[in-house]
Amino acid sequence: MTTDGARSCTPVDVPGWLEVALSGAVVRRASGFLVVVGGILIAINHGDALVQGDVDGNRLVKMILTPLVPYMVSTLSSVSAIRANAKALQADVAALHASSEGD
Repeated sequence: MTTDGARSCTPVDVPGWLEVALSGAVVRRASGFLVVVGGILIAINHGDALVQGDVDGNRLVKMILTPLVPYMVSTLSSVSAIRANAKALQADVAALHASSEGD
């Protein structure tokens, strides 16, 4: 409350895409998916070649790139959800502020 009895509203900033993508929580979550889902995908897609020892340069590049898919999917969905929640909160705060001005 302000000294004149009106409510004060703090604006909510919507963080930038890259800021959210590089935040610790998003990186940790995506890294978990990279290890678990990426490992499963490598086993499914390249397991027979690994067992047979048939890993050439091309396959090695594919094996390195494979875990990046779940990392990126997790990052994209996390960033989208976090930014959408921030925008919704921003709208709620603006509506609260507007309604408090009318009182």
